[in-house]
Amino acid sequence: MLQFADVEAAARRLQGVAHRTPVLTSRTLDDLLGAQAFLKAENLQRMGAFKFRGGYNAVNVLSDEERARGVVAFSSGNHAQAVALAARLHGCRATIVMPHDAPALKLEATRGYGAQVVVYDRYREDRAAIAARLVEEQGANLIPPFDDLRVMAGQGTAALELVQDVGALDALIVCAGGGGFLSGCAVAARHLLPGIRLFGAEPERGDDMRQSLRAGRIVSIDVPRTICDGQQTQAVGRHTFEVIQALVEDVLTVPDPVVVEAMRFAFERLKVVLEPSGACALAALMHHGERFRGLRVGVTLSGGNIGTDRFVALLGGAEAVD
Repeated sequence: MLQFADVEAAARRLQGVAHRTPVLTSRTLDDLLGAQAFLKAENLQRMGAFKFRGGYNAVNVLSDEERARGVVAFSSGNHAQAVALAARLHGCRATIVMPHDAPALKLEATRGYGAQVVVYDRYREDRAAIAARLVEEQGANLIPPFDDLRVMAGQGTAALELVQDVGALDALIVCAGGGGFLSGCAVAARHLLPGIRLFGAEPERGDDMRQSLRAGRIVSIDVPRTICDGQQTQAVGRHTFEVIQALVEDVLTVPDPVVVEAMRFAFERLKVVLEPSGACALAALMHHGERFRGLRVGVTLSGGNIGTDRFVALLGGAEAVD
């Protein structure tokens, strides 16, 4: 299982490379909730999301010989950009498998970092199988989006920084897709704050992690139809679920319209732009606020990669969220 020493080692690799993102606070939000919220702004991370941490760590630990063979990843967008940028920084080739309906901004950015993009239909094709074929053909190294100890360790550095910067927290809410971010942050936070309560956050329509935690086994679902494109995973990872079962108290779900309201609050009150998945943990705090009354709560703002047209459409109600 992932260890705190792995997160510490990742933090050393990322020092001077990843941004030490700020922690935002809002008196308005605190008054609304009757709590103190500390928001880790990973939307201001390199390439616009926490994924840079895990992607860079995974590429960095490869040997020179391994990097010479290149890397392959599959992702709906943010892990794609993270691995593409990490590969460019290390001077190696990257091939990324992405759904054809991924946000145009994420597709363009991934190509802009120099990666070759292979598109697929997320509702009809198996992205892991496509990536496995490319690994075999190219002799490259696979860097999964979440179920990988190197990736998990890198993601956990966000919680390490948060606790170092704000001190004791009663609870931490982390957005959850495949569980890489949640599991990494859970290991770091629990080591530093043994009494902290840990929560995941996912869209109601993609509640595979909540189902898995309550069933005591990994539950797989159909590709969820949600605006949270970064959380359209079908099942939590094996390595990530091991940590989540051991450390996470619950997974909080939120309907898509509540995610939009969290995006609106962040834009109007915090002056930051969040993509839907990036606002999910904030939405969970606002939607389940009664559980956190009187507490000091850490929250991840996990990403801000969204195009202007879609952002305006969501906040204006032009894009369906029901």
